[in-house]
Amino acid sequence: MEDDPPVTRTAPPSETSHRRGLALIAVAIVLTGLNLRTAVTSVGPVLEEIENGLGISSGLAGLITSMPVLCFAAIGFAGPALSARFRDSHVLAGALSAMAAGLVLRSLAGEFSLFLAGTVVAMVGGALGNVLLPSLVKRYFPGRTGLLVGAYSTALGLGGASAAVAAQPIADAAGGGGWRWALGVWAVPALVAAAAWLGIRATPGASRSTHTAVRMRALVHSRTALALTVFFGVQALQAYIVIGWSAQYLRDSGLSAATAGLLLGLNSVVGLPLSAVIPSLTVRPRLQRPLLVAFVVAYVVGWLGLWRSPTTAPWLWMTLIAVGMGTFAMVLTLIGLRARTPETTAALSTVVQGWGYVLAGFGPLLVGVLRGVTGGYTGMFVLVLAGVAVLAVAGWFATRQVYVDDEVDRPVPGGSPTGTDVLESAGAEAPVIAHVSSDTAPPRG
Repeated sequence: MEDDPPVTRTAPPSETSHRRGLALIAVAIVLTGLNLRTAVTSVGPVLEEIENGLGISSGLAGLITSMPVLCFAAIGFAGPALSARFRDSHVLAGALSAMAAGLVLRSLAGEFSLFLAGTVVAMVGGALGNVLLPSLVKRYFPGRTGLLVGAYSTALGLGGASAAVAAQPIADAAGGGGWRWALGVWAVPALVAAAAWLGIRATPGASRSTHTAVRMRALVHSRTALALTVFFGVQALQAYIVIGWSAQYLRDSGLSAATAGLLLGLNSVVGLPLSAVIPSLTVRPRLQRPLLVAFVVAYVVGWLGLWRSPTTAPWLWMTLIAVGMGTFAMVLTLIGLRARTPETTAALSTVVQGWGYVLAGFGPLLVGVLRGVTGGYTGMFVLVLAGVAVLAVAGWFATRQVYVDDEVDRPVPGGSPTGTDVLESAGAEAPVIAHVSSDTAPPRG
């Protein structure tokens, strides 16, 4: 008798479909991360050309560098509301399409007001991606938070580095008015990411029926949420001063435009492996404060070196500052670690990043104003070094092992028939509305 043929075991169709759906969501998250900063980092290396092309002052150039951060703050607050009404895949596809349109618009702008309008539209993708991605990671990959945050923050750094390094060469290759090509070309990857979200079907993820939500307004009573907001805001202030002004500072110090762009690109490239590793380290409570101390020391040495000796080993100073900027991957991870549910993560992410970017927006703008008034960069360095001190204090509080859910009014299950509706971030499947207790509910003892 012939032997029976071997039996090949395959996963049930539903399980295979579920895994495929999760894989597509992960890919779309990473592609979105790749586009979150290209509209920002492509500006710094060609800022002087933009000033000349639009005929604007240093103060208005400072507004250009601050506008993305302010847009991240203002537009980001719309994330939970949009996500509660539409599938996140549709929200992000629309946001990334708007980003592409805005990038093209500002690259064609002939006057300052139109350039700003294009910038605002372009920032829609970055702003909504900022606040929605942490909650999607918490919902669909709760056991792989470090891995997924590391993946998309690495992609974010890669996109930012590519835009920074390529901006000046693209402008030079395009000839007169080449800065327009340096800004507009990044519409292409934005459309690719939008297409990825449109390709995701409504697939089941983590159940919402048993989740609880925390009202965004209630987070003002959480010391941890406030510490995270300041921590995020100050690290973003540092980052956007680097992105917006470090290349121009190096050019004014005597380096060529191409070299300054490469150094800004180096700053982003150094951050890539850090973005991949830091989230996995941050999920370990005992390593959080040692990491914070390392970041603060790197910032101080890097900024002082760049201030006192900008043409002596500038690669070293920009590398050390890049190490300090590892606080970004750290705080993204902490947002997920300090919340118990995806709904609270969405609320915390929106509050922390929204108000954090409001704080950060004053940095690049103030640098531009001070540069115009004094003709130098001393004010910039005083600002960033003071910011490092604030970062250290806020980070120390943010690394306490507590949940923001436990510091505010007691939340109730999303399916509770009582309470007030709260808009919350949904996943790829059809959205729902979560409920929380009314404002008159007694606080926790």
